[in-house]
Amino acid sequence: MLAIQHPVPIHAPDPLAVPENAPEHCPGPDSELAGKGDACQTCPNQATCESASTKPKVADPALPFIRDRMTNVKRKILVLSGKGGVGKSTFTAQLAWAFAADEDTQTGIMDVDICGPSIPTILGIASEQVHSSASGWSPVYVTDNLGVMSVGFMLPSASSAVMWRGPKKNGLIGQFLKDVDWGNLDYLVIDTPPGTSDEHLTVVNYLKESGIDGAVVITTPQEVALQDVRREIDFCRKVGIRVLGLVENMAGFVCPGCKHESQIFKPTTGGGKRLAEEMGIELLGSVPLDPRIGKSADYGVSFLDEYPDSPASVAYLDIIDRIKDILGD
Repeated sequence: MLAIQHPVPIHAPDPLAVPENAPEHCPGPDSELAGKGDACQTCPNQATCESASTKPKVADPALPFIRDRMTNVKRKILVLSGKGGVGKSTFTAQLAWAFAADEDTQTGIMDVDICGPSIPTILGIASEQVHSSASGWSPVYVTDNLGVMSVGFMLPSASSAVMWRGPKKNGLIGQFLKDVDWGNLDYLVIDTPPGTSDEHLTVVNYLKESGIDGAVVITTPQEVALQDVRREIDFCRKVGIRVLGLVENMAGFVCPGCKHESQIFKPTTGGGKRLAEEMGIELLGSVPLDPRIGKSADYGVSFLDEYPDSPASVAYLDIIDRIKDILGD
């Protein structure tokens, strides 16, 4: 099994990390507003942050290596969700499978959901391991043109917990970007954990020079999920990521026997359509609930290939075609 390396420049404690007792709207010590924002006025760290913000910033030594790797990647797409359990990783897998359906399209998935790496299971490669070569870490390949990198390949067992603090997570993400031999990719799809935390900020910072083409935000119809999606969209706007659109999963259920449609998660506040209008983004589409999606994920097979006539497959493919149109591909 490949040992996870820990380069000191990446894993060293970050002196500009946001303190644990920072207020909710803390701009962060590395911001131009550090110590000067409205939230800073009552913060016990105000003087420290203001002082840190005046110091010259030291460039991360990983950035030149990441920039070199990413020159061979045409499109970089983030898949985000405010809440867990809304089908984000499942959509990531369907998106990558759809891209890779064209044998001439080279596709990669980078799984940065470090504490919950489900991508290897969904793609049927959970038992694989990462190998190292002179050119770096080699992705695990699902097909000849679909490669994957995940911490799930590096754990002693499928039930092993990943109990890492921010700096260690950030270091592994840096290694995924600079040490993995992705080769020439048409698409790199990045599966992120729920929320807006260390992993998201690290990806954005590391890819700032290379550029992120956009983010697809995943939700379900009920308000409890939509609340967190609003925060996710706000995050994208604050860090300058283009929101390609919103995908609403589990939008109704059509009984395969009687064909009656039921709303399992009732859109009490208007669902994804209302949210997209409210936030000024595009609703890429709504995917109905099909129990076979979960079955396909458990068995590690492509739902799109196994059940092409499902209304969910039709919805997935329409959404993916729209993403390509938005990107100009």
